[in-house]
Amino acid sequence: MQQVGIEALNVYGGVAKLDLQILAEARQLDKARFDNLLMKEKTVAMPYEDPVSYAVNAAKPIIDNLSDADKQRIEMLITCTESGIDFGKSISSYVHDYLGLSHNCRMFELKQACYSGTAGFQMALNFILSQTSPGAKALVIATDISQFFVTKDKDIAQEDWSFAEASSGAGAVAILVSDLPYIFQVDVGCNGYYGYEVMDTCRPTPNSEVGNVDLSLLSYLNCYENAYLHYQNKVEAVDYQDTFDYLSFHTPFGGMVKGAHRKMMRKFKKAKPVEIDSDFQRRIMPGLIYCQQVGNIMGATVFLSLVSTIDNGEFNNSRRVGIFSYGSGCCSEFYSGVVNTQAKKIQAKHNISEQLGERYCLSIEEYKQLLVSSVQVAFGTRNVTLDYQLFPKVWENIEGKSRLVLKGIKEFYREYEWV
Repeated sequence: MQQVGIEALNVYGGVAKLDLQILAEARQLDKARFDNLLMKEKTVAMPYEDPVSYAVNAAKPIIDNLSDADKQRIEMLITCTESGIDFGKSISSYVHDYLGLSHNCRMFELKQACYSGTAGFQMALNFILSQTSPGAKALVIATDISQFFVTKDKDIAQEDWSFAEASSGAGAVAILVSDLPYIFQVDVGCNGYYGYEVMDTCRPTPNSEVGNVDLSLLSYLNCYENAYLHYQNKVEAVDYQDTFDYLSFHTPFGGMVKGAHRKMMRKFKKAKPVEIDSDFQRRIMPGLIYCQQVGNIMGATVFLSLVSTIDNGEFNNSRRVGIFSYGSGCCSEFYSGVVNTQAKKIQAKHNISEQLGERYCLSIEEYKQLLVSSVQVAFGTRNVTLDYQLFPKVWENIEGKSRLVLKGIKEFYREYEWV
């Protein structure tokens, strides 16, 4: 069987964050319900950060580590997002340009809610497996932001954001797919998928998000069980508890993952609460740590969980990881692969935990100001010049680190620069 999987993997979690306990107090959220989210922080996008800058900043360390010859072998670039900046032009063209990739490269964009990252990943895997271009590589970047806007004449308390504001983050994960799976070797053909039409969450306009929380939870639980069952029917001798050393999930918030795992352990293993909790802490909690710090970044979240599993799990030996991806609307997939013993050491070079720890922590007053100022880069903005000094302390945290930022928009064309 041909080897295929993840050659390199990196996360970019932005430059600013918000302590969610402070947000919960400011919004007077029910403490018991908030604690069930299992969230601690979330990344907050600055006006000069968008899906393009996040994508490029996630991928650049991977590209910089490649030889010129290997860089030229990237023959497919897929951006996966529900935060696009144009109804026609794909953000992949911007990303391609700023990463300096070969012109002999397919580039396009996928949208399927939070399933988009897995959709792009599976497409890249099959491109490599097809051997239509032996030795080629594919770069998949899942990038999304959640922006909550208010105008100066509207009180924040009027907005019906509820718990979505606390769980929605911003960020990107870049995945280099090839026949050199140094990080994650995919179990080829071991996929279970399940989907149907449901209106659980959507973006009816480019700058708004609505949804039915209860329906979304039920759909997530239903899809997890049935995608796993499809996987189990296709793969011989699968056991939910024994086959997978770790499980990585699309994580809207940690509490949803915990509920899904509890349901599966009860149904398939007849497990009692103590055993379920122990299993959750051992196999799933390592994958939630980064998700608790960044928030839900839609199509990128499931890979954020995989990175967190690798960075925070124990990999003295190769370990099999089961992955569950879900996207509203809906489509889901359960698949698996093996994290090799060298993966943790390779991943450590990206210093992801340190980078997340270096983000500037906004005060609630700064956050409220940001909700107003972010309107200037809403979807369809024609002309704007960004003020980097709007939040000077945040800018100090990014300046001089070779990061790409949005400089301005002229006649709808976005201009970026390295700082």
